[in-house]
Amino acid sequence: MKKTAKIFIAGHKGLVGSALVRKLSLDGFLNLVLRERSELDIMDKKAVEHFFEKEKPDYVFLAAAKVGGIMANKNAKADFIYENLEIQNNIIHSAWKFGVKKLLFLGSSCIYPKNCPQPIKEEYLMSGYLEETNDAYAIAKIAGIKMCQSFNAQYGTNFISVMPTNLYGENDNFDLESSHVLPALIRKFHEAKEAGKKEIALWGTGKPKREFLHVADLADACVFLMQNYDSPEIVNIGTGEDISIKELAEKIQKLIGFNGEIAWDSTKPDGTPRKLLDVTRLHVLGWKHQIELDDGLKMTIDWFRENCAKIEK
Repeated sequence: MKKTAKIFIAGHKGLVGSALVRKLSLDGFLNLVLRERSELDIMDKKAVEHFFEKEKPDYVFLAAAKVGGIMANKNAKADFIYENLEIQNNIIHSAWKFGVKKLLFLGSSCIYPKNCPQPIKEEYLMSGYLEETNDAYAIAKIAGIKMCQSFNAQYGTNFISVMPTNLYGENDNFDLESSHVLPALIRKFHEAKEAGKKEIALWGTGKPKREFLHVADLADACVFLMQNYDSPEIVNIGTGEDISIKELAEKIQKLIGFNGEIAWDSTKPDGTPRKLLDVTRLHVLGWKHQIELDDGLKMTIDWFRENCAKIEK
């Protein structure tokens, strides 16, 4: 990508999109095309086509999506499959129709089969049953990957797809009803400490293991791949290291300074037992993460403390 290239970041206000804006701006890409929801409804096909026809972006990062934790995915399956399919269909189709040079689509590690071998290789996609709590979201994301590959095969487009592991960092969703596990833990421990509680209740057993990647590293990897990767085959983006939810909770508890006890509610779902990505393909291409979990947690907790008043309103 030339520094003058016109780059559209769909979902620029979200966790991933805002990190992409920061990364691209720091790298000297100043011709960024950004639209608020009030300016462009990406679920409106005609509005999206009009936008692409008028702006004619050279590159697209498709970071817009409806995302959430276990409970959100379980209780709003219709919303997750419908909204994600609409967003993907509209943007990918318009990217082809109006001659975008290259598009990067963001999948997710949670769309791999529930019980596939660990660490998870890219070729394991669609090799088994999905995790029941988020199957609607997973099917939508798989459709997005297949759509990119299909346009490449039929029309010669250059649409690539990446599979990030669990993300965290600045601008994350800290809403306890819809957030993922790491930001939810930060908020729960913070509020428990502020309220002077002696105990905090957490879902599940704490046994499942998860891999976590700071969103700044994801943005760096996405820009790297946009510059250096042109295959339709998906690429995992992660650290290649995981940790149990129990260990994660204890790390956050210590960093927050909560001195009470943790009560694990085993009647609540754990989700997938383990999700560790095989990142060999990415390492061979020449990229490796830079932010270790302990450092990333400190950065994220500091950001949350500075912004929690706004978040809680």
